[in-house]
Amino acid sequence: MLTDLRSDTVTKPSKEMKAFMMEAPVGDDVFQEDPTVNELEKYAAEYFGMEAALYCSSGTQTNQIAINVHCRPGDEVICSKDAHIYFYEGGGIAKNSGSSVLLLPGDRGRITAKDVEGGIKDPNNPHYPLTSLVSLEDTMNRGGGAIYDFNEIKAIRKVCEENQLPLHLDGARLFNALVENNIPPKEYAAQFDSISICLSKGLGAPVGSVLLGNKEFIHRARRARKVLGGGMRQAGIIAAGGLYAMKNNIERLKEDHKHAKQLGAALEKLNWVEEILPVQTNIVVAKLSNKMDVVELIAECAKKDLHFMAFGEQTIRMVTHLDVKPNNIDHAISVLEGI
Repeated sequence: MLTDLRSDTVTKPSKEMKAFMMEAPVGDDVFQEDPTVNELEKYAAEYFGMEAALYCSSGTQTNQIAINVHCRPGDEVICSKDAHIYFYEGGGIAKNSGSSVLLLPGDRGRITAKDVEGGIKDPNNPHYPLTSLVSLEDTMNRGGGAIYDFNEIKAIRKVCEENQLPLHLDGARLFNALVENNIPPKEYAAQFDSISICLSKGLGAPVGSVLLGNKEFIHRARRARKVLGGGMRQAGIIAAGGLYAMKNNIERLKEDHKHAKQLGAALEKLNWVEEILPVQTNIVVAKLSNKMDVVELIAECAKKDLHFMAFGEQTIRMVTHLDVKPNNIDHAISVLEGI
C-alpha cells in the first residue's frame, strides 16, 4: 500500500472531478471569454463576499501578484519570519516587487496586533522603508497547520485601518481553518483587502488558486498577472476542477483533520519523538530526538511505501488529504511503530 503524506498537493482529481472538467465550456481567458473561469471567479468572490476574483496558476502567483499591487519598490511588507510569501516563494517579494520585509517571530508563525503595531515604520522618517502591507497566513504551514484566533485577526485589521495599511491573507489552507473554527467565510474575509485561496491542496483540484479583492484591486491584479506571464487561454478545463472542488470538497476536510490527529497521537507514543506541535488541522509536525536520523527515517519508511518530508533540523512533516483513507493511516502508524 502506498501512503503519501508529503503534502496535500499530491492529491489527484477524482473520476467525478475529471468528468466535470472534460465537459467544461471554454474560451480565451485573456479576453475574459472563458465561461468556466468566469463562473469560478464569480462563485469564489460570492462565497467570500468579495467584489471580484482572479484565477491564477498557483498560490505563489496569487500572493506575488497581491504584493505587487499593494507595494512599490523600496516599500516594506510585515509578515511572520515563517511566512510562505517569504520562506517558500523564491525571494519573489524582492525580485518581483522590489520590496523588503520586516519579519516578526510570532507564535508558530502567528503574529499579533501588538507585533504589527510595533513594526510599522514612521512614514515621515526618510531613513526607513515605507510600510505598505501586512500579510498573514492561515492556516500556518510552518506552524504545523496552526489556526489564527479570529479576534486577533480583527485586532490586526484595526491596527491596519488606523495606519491606512492593506491587509493580505495567504489562505492556501484557509478552508481547513474555516471548517475547524466555524467562522462564516464572508465574516472572515471582511477583515482583509486581498485573499489568496488555493484549490490544489486539500480541495483536490489539479491546478490553480484564486485571488480575491475589490474590483479596482482585481483590475490591477489582472495586469500584474499578465506581466508575470500568468495569462492563460482555454483555462476552463483546469478551472472546472477548482469549481468542482469548491462545491464538493470543503466539508470533507474534517476527515483530514481527524486523520492528522490520529497520526499525531500515534507519534507522541514513540520513544524517538521528542515533541509534536499541537495538531489543529491536516498538518503534523514532529521534532525527533537526537538518536533518530531524519534522513535514515525517511528512507526506511519509503522502503515500506510510507512517504513524508523533512521539515528542518530533526523535524518531519506529514500532511493528510483526500487521497489518504483510514487504511492509509493504519498503514502509516504500523510502519512508524515498527521503526
